[in-house]
Amino acid sequence: MKGIAGFVIFVLVVLGVLFIMSGDDYPPVPSDDVHKAISDNTVCLECHGQDKEYPLKKDHPPKFACLKCHKRNE
Repeated sequence: MKGIAGFVIFVLVVLGVLFIMSGDDYPPVPSDDVHKAISDNTVCLECHGQDKEYPLKKDHPPKFACLKCHKRNE
């Protein structure tokens, strides 16, 4: 019985750690007038594209799915 309880506790701890590590902490889309009008990912690259005013970092993940990760700050 002790072995089963230890195993259950171990599994719960591992699942808890995995859950905590999976939390994505992406900056939200600002709620200013410029960003409120955005409804399409292609608009983002007008300012955040390469050689633009606010370019994305080179290691930024796929640049065609902005609103998948960055949620609106409501």
